[in-house]
Amino acid sequence: MNPREHEDAKNPKDPNAIGWELYRSYLGVLQEGSLSGAARALGVTQPTVGRHIAALEHALGLTLFTRSQQGLLPTEAALALRTYAQAMGHTAAALVRAANSHGDGVRGTVRVSASEVMGVEVLPPILAQLQAEHPALTVELVLSNRVHDLLQREADIAIRMTEPRQDALIARRVGTIALGLHAHPSYLQAHGAPETLADLAHHRLIGFDAETPFLRAAQKAVPAWRRDRFAVRSDSDVAQLAFIRAGAGIGICQVALARRSTPALVHLLPQQLEYGLETWVVMHEDLRASPRCKVTLDALWTGLQRYVGEAE
Repeated sequence: MNPREHEDAKNPKDPNAIGWELYRSYLGVLQEGSLSGAARALGVTQPTVGRHIAALEHALGLTLFTRSQQGLLPTEAALALRTYAQAMGHTAAALVRAANSHGDGVRGTVRVSASEVMGVEVLPPILAQLQAEHPALTVELVLSNRVHDLLQREADIAIRMTEPRQDALIARRVGTIALGLHAHPSYLQAHGAPETLADLAHHRLIGFDAETPFLRAAQKAVPAWRRDRFAVRSDSDVAQLAFIRAGAGIGICQVALARRSTPALVHLLPQQLEYGLETWVVMHEDLRASPRCKVTLDALWTGLQRYVGEAE
């Protein structure tokens, strides 16, 4: 028997005595949509997951899933519990990261949250140098444009494009990452360069699919910067950058990234459109004494300051 499967012989009747492993299986089924999928994801057997779900339903006095042709469908009660169970999962993962970090020197796992474009284009050399200096350090890089909740331990450290407001967070301001309109030289050779912001209405534009605060702010300065005017639409910053590099049109990207491209992307109308992202490196104050988090915070702050300086 798998040693991880011994825990479920009993069905707890007291909700306060429910073990984390039952909630872990519940989250697995919620995410995978079936007992077999959850079992594969969690590394246990399908009967184990089934017993966990039955025990949890018994303890809570609730039906969490119903069977259908599509698999197991969560009930309203199951969906209502999800946020709380996810918070438990984040805390459990943070506990493991903290436990693994004890020992001599900098060791263990640090979980870093960043946007897609930062994680793909900017952070790898910074984190590679960090690990070269601290070989016992493992990095988990979570890429999403969603702001991860450091208070709920979704990550240890986050790169934020807005100033954090929570008192429990340590925030170091990196600076302002400059953004601008850019195009590949091949696009400009074929279509010419706009001389004014109004000329953008006659060009192929690359932008977001969903209406975002950034898009609404850009529209104030550039009326043509509307979803219905985009020849290419994607909510992925990385995809937009790839299309700009491919010569598909004009898009907004970070000035330093444009200069790093080969060939360098052309910065268009810099005097007519200036935009920047205030950037911060953020960590929960409880991790102040953690060697793994402290060296990572320092490395990210130093590396990102150097990156911001490239655009200046």
